Amino acid sequence: MTMPTKSKTKATVWVVEKGQVRPRLDHLTTEEPLEIRLVPLQKTVAVTMRTPGADFELAAGFLYSEGVVSRREDIRRISYCVDGEQRHNIVNVELRDGLIPDLQPLERHFYTSSACGVCGKASLEALRLRGCPVIPSGPTVTPEIIYSLPDKLRAAQGIFTATGGLHAAATFNAQGKLLNLREDVGRHNALDKLIGTALLSDELPLNNCIILVSGRSSFEILQKSTTAGVPIVCSVSAPSSLAVSVAKEFGITLIGFLRGERFNIYTGLQRINAA
Repeated sequence: MTMPTKSKTKATVWVVEKGQVRPRLDHLTTEEPLEIRLVPLQKTVAVTMRTPGADFELAAGFLYSEGVVSRREDIRRISYCVDGEQRHNIVNVELRDGLIPDLQPLERHFYTSSACGVCGKASLEALRLRGCPVIPSGPTVTPEIIYSLPDKLRAAQGIFTATGGLHAAATFNAQGKLLNLREDVGRHNALDKLIGTALLSDELPLNNCIILVSGRSSFEILQKSTTAGVPIVCSVSAPSSLAVSVAKEFGITLIGFLRGERFNIYTGLQRINAA
């Protein structure tokens, strides 16, 4: 049986400083493909480049975000593929009896990188057709709580501290307490891991939570947040125009450029209790 791949990989680097070259042992963020298969359909629905770790949660979160499953009970079992030997880069998801999902929307995911993109207008229409509800009003938070989130995120990023080379997504409650965090080479994978953890723990929807992602807020970040019922989404960088459109349509408070004691609110001002 093969051993699972670690989230960090050792490497020798050469540091050039003040004209001098010296070797140093360093750690890199591991990036490997993960194939997600549905059984008994024997159908590969996605191959994504990810950082190994929380693979089952990643698969569950991806399938939930894409509408393949809608509740914890839709998933009977998740396991690594065993084909002569155990393969930790292939995850089998066994669906409940009688569930026949529509897999056509997943065609765009057959191969995705850590910076994948999607067709914006078609994807927004797909969210509408799925009947995703507008996020309920509340909670209301102060700017001071929002200010505090990036430092809490960074302090909890164990793999980032070692490698400096991956993204994170975290949930906080309305008082700013860190509830959960996942890391990955891809922003969308980190969020899938986070949502998958909530799904498998029967904690969805996340109607009273704040999500903070490193990097920017793309369409996919808002798509996944919408399906999970997240009312406030924050990022340390800028959102895309389509991300703003999704946030506006589904009632999400979208915050960007969260740095120090400053941030921009793009939609949902009513949830920020500023003096």
